[in-house]
Amino acid sequence: MRQTHRKLIGTVAILVFVCVYALVAMALAQGRITEAPKLVQTVAYIVLGLAWVLPLLPLIKWMERKDGP
Repeated sequence: MRQTHRKLIGTVAILVFVCVYALVAMALAQGRITEAPKLVQTVAYIVLGLAWVLPLLPLIKWMERKDGP
């Protein structure tokens, strides 16, 4: 598969994942985190704000892989 095709597929997958992840993170934050102490809330929001990056790293590496011969 050519790199341009991988980038297109990866971009669509990233957009879908981030939209779904944002909805899940908002539901978690709305339901459970609001009752926690402020320090726990802060840590939870930081973790939720950064956690979406880890599952997408392999996809981004796959997108950036050079074309074979």
